[in-house]
Amino acid sequence: MKKSHIVLAVILAVVMITGCGAAQVKNGDTVQVNYTGKLADGTVFDSSVERGPLEFTLGAGQLIPGFEKAVLGMKVGEKKTVIIPADEAYGPHRDEQVVEIPREELPSDLTPQVGQQLVVTQQDGRQIIVVITEVSDETVTIDANHPLAGKDLTFEIELVKIL
Repeated sequence: MKKSHIVLAVILAVVMITGCGAAQVKNGDTVQVNYTGKLADGTVFDSSVERGPLEFTLGAGQLIPGFEKAVLGMKVGEKKTVIIPADEAYGPHRDEQVVEIPREELPSDLTPQVGQQLVVTQQDGRQIIVVITEVSDETVTIDANHPLAGKDLTFEIELVKIL
């Protein structure tokens, strides 16, 4: 065997042993991941473990930017824990999205309660979910912020498959 063939065989063996040839996720790839999302205090707010892997296309804007950034470059079977700051998750909590409305503007058959979610149709026809945060005899305060706005999120992520 020629010396160049021996060197090539050694390089291939090293690549196979170290896994350097394993595919890494890149923009445009459709992937499946298992994840568990936690708040700073350790409270789990979402997990795919019981439901099965989440499938999405990297770079298509289907998920929060920080999550996509965390998956970029992962290899099948790889696990990681990342902290995603609020600005790469659901953004800051915006005071202008908290609005006080007169109770008479609510449907007459609705008994508003703190924590209740309502679907509101905006002027452009889009529907959004709001949460009632305060109720008085005259007004109801609703919050249109995402429930996780303003929060840093911790995700445990496992790349299951690159499709």
